[in-house]
Amino acid sequence: MIIGRLLQGLSAAVVWVVGLALLVDTVGPAQMGQMIGYVSISLSLAIFLAPNLGGVVFFKGGYYAVYYMSFGMIVLDIILRTLLVEKKVAKNWTVNEEPAGVDIPIPDHSHIHGSTILDLDLHSAPRPLRRHPIVTLLSSDRLWSALWCTLVHSILLSAWDAILPLHVAKLFNFSSLGAGLMFLPFALPAVLSPLVGKYIDTHGTRVPAVVGLLSCIPPLVLLRLVNHSGIRQIVLLCALLSILGLTLVVSMLPFFVEVTNVVTTMEKIHPGVFGERGAFAQAYGLYNCAYAVGILIGPLWGGLIVGKAGWGTVCWSLALLSGVSAVPAALWTGGWIFDKNATEAGGAGLPETAVEAGSKEVGRVDNKHEQS
Repeated sequence: MIIGRLLQGLSAAVVWVVGLALLVDTVGPAQMGQMIGYVSISLSLAIFLAPNLGGVVFFKGGYYAVYYMSFGMIVLDIILRTLLVEKKVAKNWTVNEEPAGVDIPIPDHSHIHGSTILDLDLHSAPRPLRRHPIVTLLSSDRLWSALWCTLVHSILLSAWDAILPLHVAKLFNFSSLGAGLMFLPFALPAVLSPLVGKYIDTHGTRVPAVVGLLSCIPPLVLLRLVNHSGIRQIVLLCALLSILGLTLVVSMLPFFVEVTNVVTTMEKIHPGVFGERGAFAQAYGLYNCAYAVGILIGPLWGGLIVGKAGWGTVCWSLALLSGVSAVPAALWTGGWIFDKNATEAGGAGLPETAVEAGSKEVGRVDNKHEQS
């Protein structure tokens, strides 16, 4: 079983990272917030449906029926991936479909400053020191902040897996189905993810990141009040889980987009620093590592603390973790907050300093040729 779970985690990590890389390659960094919002909907639905669907199939069809269902979904996934056409391949098809006999005009730059375009001194621009993409990415404080907040988010999300079913079974005598349904109000706010993502694409990542983490504190603290049986307690629990689910949606999307923005900004400031293929896959691999570590810590956090100090301590400790994590989110998300020259440029998160540096570099090349 342990080997099987290791292989399952390995395959899931590969599929997740490749899928995110395909997503950014298809839609571009400027629309990643809204697009990852749609991905968040499917992820939340899967997290909610999988345990309940597995339980029903196990109850009706037995142990092996669950694996038959899984094998069928794997076959369907393989078929869809085989039919997938990458954007770069589709572009080649579009180019090849140009009607014959149509001449595409090529601008003549040979008159510029009495020389050909090949005479431009392209070596005047500084070349970045080529290092492994992961080493270059980990040199960014902004990325470290995003990875830390991603880890915290996954802890806040997964801590309930180990304690919520046991807590509701103890207080309300819920069956396994009833305990599973308690995750429904937790997952439903994910339908608002595209709206949150669209806001991030338009206004940047810092405000949603800080607001999301700070907004997690009230529902986490108030969950301590769910400590006895009764209909009112069930309603209170569902309402607080819904609010917490919404705040987690707001706090998740900015950090995923932030990882994308870090790669985009580095590439804009130092073109070619990641090579021809870029570093989105490596960045999403780091993101996935941080998320996976949080998924590992979350149930341990919840289970150990609830066994030693009780339900209430779990709630306020998670609230404290969320509040503390809002500090690095405020300082580094979207760029160092005290850098007056660094402001987010739309969804790309490109600091103005990078744009100015690029403009000055182009100006130096032009002036050099004017003097010649």
